Amino acid sequence: MEAMAAVEASATVSAFDVSKRPDTGKLVLNTPRPPSLREELAGAVRRAFRPRGGGGGGRAPRWAWALTALQCVFPVLQWGRSYTLKAFRSDVMAGLTLASLGIPQSIGYANLAKLDPQYGLYTSVVPPLIYAIMGTSREIAIGPVAVVSLLLSSMIQNVVDPAADPATYRSLVFTVTFLAGVFQVSFGLFRLGFLVDFLSHAAIVGFMGGAAIVIGLQQLKGLFGLSRFTNSTDVVSVIKAVCSALRDPWHPGNFLIGCSFLIFILTTRFIGRRYKKLFWLSAISPLLSVILSTAAVYATRADKHGVKIIQSVHAGVNPSSAKQIHLNGPYSAECAKIAIICAVIALTEAIAVGRSFASIRGYRLDGNKEMIAMGFSNVAGSLSSCYVATGSFSRTAVNFSAGARSTMSNIVMSITVFIALELFMKFLYYTPMAVLASIILSALPGLIDIKEAFNIWKVDKMDFLTCLGAFVGVLFGSVEIGLGVALAISFAKIIIQSIRPQVEVLGRLQGTNTFCSIRQYPVACRTPTVQTIRIDTSFLCFVNATFIKERIIEWVREDVETSDEKGRERVQSVVLDMSNVVNIDTSGLTALEEIHKELVSLGIQMAIASPGWQAIQKMKVARLIDRVGEDWIFLTVGEAVEACLTAHKGTALEC
Repeated sequence: MEAMAAVEASATVSAFDVSKRPDTGKLVLNTPRPPSLREELAGAVRRAFRPRGGGGGGRAPRWAWALTALQCVFPVLQWGRSYTLKAFRSDVMAGLTLASLGIPQSIGYANLAKLDPQYGLYTSVVPPLIYAIMGTSREIAIGPVAVVSLLLSSMIQNVVDPAADPATYRSLVFTVTFLAGVFQVSFGLFRLGFLVDFLSHAAIVGFMGGAAIVIGLQQLKGLFGLSRFTNSTDVVSVIKAVCSALRDPWHPGNFLIGCSFLIFILTTRFIGRRYKKLFWLSAISPLLSVILSTAAVYATRADKHGVKIIQSVHAGVNPSSAKQIHLNGPYSAECAKIAIICAVIALTEAIAVGRSFASIRGYRLDGNKEMIAMGFSNVAGSLSSCYVATGSFSRTAVNFSAGARSTMSNIVMSITVFIALELFMKFLYYTPMAVLASIILSALPGLIDIKEAFNIWKVDKMDFLTCLGAFVGVLFGSVEIGLGVALAISFAKIIIQSIRPQVEVLGRLQGTNTFCSIRQYPVACRTPTVQTIRIDTSFLCFVNATFIKERIIEWVREDVETSDEKGRERVQSVVLDMSNVVNIDTSGLTALEEIHKELVSLGIQMAIASPGWQAIQKMKVARLIDRVGEDWIFLTVGEAVEACLTAHKGTALEC
């Protein structure tokens, strides 16, 4: 008897008194109109250029807005005011260290892009200068990188053969660089950074790994000193080309030079990582390799005995390439396609590198400003004989370790490379091609992240499929195929999850007013006569509305049939938890109407809890609220359940 009295007492306490219920349903129904897309965009622009500081009200003067706009476009105006001599000394040392690594890498990457060596050096002069005054990352090092160099050469050579028509090939490279810069600026100005996110982390890991292997295979030409080689980038074609070329006479001196300096660079890198104070040793090892190998070839006249050398490198300042950019030529469509791929890949790499080092230093990197800075760097570069530049992880790591405090280190590096172009290019005549191949090969291990690929496999098998698709596509197809496969799998994943979102039956945790999935939390108790269902999608729309409607109606019918068969009290109310539904379209509204009609035909009341801002406004406009009834819209699931129990004279749960 005492137990029964206790249950009755708890039921009395838990029962919901409608007369005392706060009218929170009115809060849901009387929310203000949500901002339109135009208002949200205008607000984002105002926030971006709003003058900082000044706690008082009133409008800021025009000069304050102009100053803020200038500081947004040119962050150097902001950090330059507090720049110190101590920071300058650190940046000078970092810039010189950066140049010692950047000069040989730039020459090697130009060779990978199928351009003359000086174009890689040009790309280490102008883009870093522009980025230094417009960029927000203090550590990132701008210049040519291996993956973008491979992208350019592999895709543009399908349009024009660089060996048969080098002038047209260069023209297309500059056109692609210009368009890539324009795309990047547009992404930043119109807040389109989400486009970069279409390449997921898993896709980037797979793409970078496949590209690294392809780049490494391409370096076999320089490592063996081969005269004939394939333009294809897939692994099968490259291996066939190597096997075919090795049947011809080749000089083992190329292989000996390449392997010797590859071992030297990797050894110094190991020492630099083991002993942090000797980081500079790994930074200057590529430059030392160039100097020592060039001196050895010159001293022994190895070029007379089959060792392949660079020969002439044009010295002097970057020549203008404005007249070589053709936006309305016969290849304009191909250039635009290549440019947007290069723009996205370059931004993805640069922003990932910048954010990783910004998190270490404890400041926030503005992705949209980075896109604008990178875009203007490439637009300016395309007009001065540069190809697509972006942030390099290896050079950024060196810049960080060398103590860089601001983008001034990029300026120092740029000036150093410019001096080298003016004074030292004639000394590179005897530089062996094999040492350039070894410098590129030494940079590739950092692009292959086996540990991260294994972690992706453990966490999300679908993500690993994306990673594997990008890797295999690049390795056995082409760069475009690898990207296409990764994007296709990523979109398929999004579509599958959108078409079949989670729809969960909820129960109450004992002694609380918290409702959660009974599948995830089996201890949660279902409420008699009330079925509570949560819709786990942010957008109830045409792709998932039918699935959600059928799932809810099926569950309700099963519950009714089971109750009739077992003689239990049947379901009297269904509460739809729409707290996750941010927005809804006409198909979603139609699905809710059909659910309501089906429930009415079964004699069941429908209640809606916590719909999103956009969703409730559209439900009001579509007059769905009038059909359901304003009294059946609630702020929380708990209020909805208690109201249903009270309306049907139910009892609160055994919970």
